[in-house]
Amino acid sequence: MKSVKHLLDTKQVIIISVPENISVLDALKVMTEKNISAVLVMENEQLRGIFTERDYARKIILQGKSSKDTLIKEAMTANPITIKFSDSIDHCMELMTDKHIRHLPVVESGEVKGMVSIGDVVKFIIADQKQTISQLESYISG
Repeated sequence: MKSVKHLLDTKQVIIISVPENISVLDALKVMTEKNISAVLVMENEQLRGIFTERDYARKIILQGKSSKDTLIKEAMTANPITIKFSDSIDHCMELMTDKHIRHLPVVESGEVKGMVSIGDVVKFIIADQKQTISQLESYISG
């Protein structure tokens, strides 16, 4: 069974976060600069929430709020669903599908170790399936 640890071993892990007291506009600037659609909200190395493009659309734009005047802690999703290294890739897919989310912070012993996106999961599954097919082809023709 492939785990979150296996997936993280295949990608460069960079934790991008913003503090709770930053404005939504400044968080969006970070997201744009890093070309990401979600950012972790952390205070003193502790995960407080996650802010996504969906949060922006639903909690700022559709509510008529100002990105410049609203703090990220007012728009973030607090206490986000998290995963551990030992969780299976199938479990991640189930969580993302059932909860309609696209990002899962990886937390081990209270410490953020990375983030897994739906794109990461799909790419990992495709690569794993290609490897399995290649092994089966070698076995059949061998």
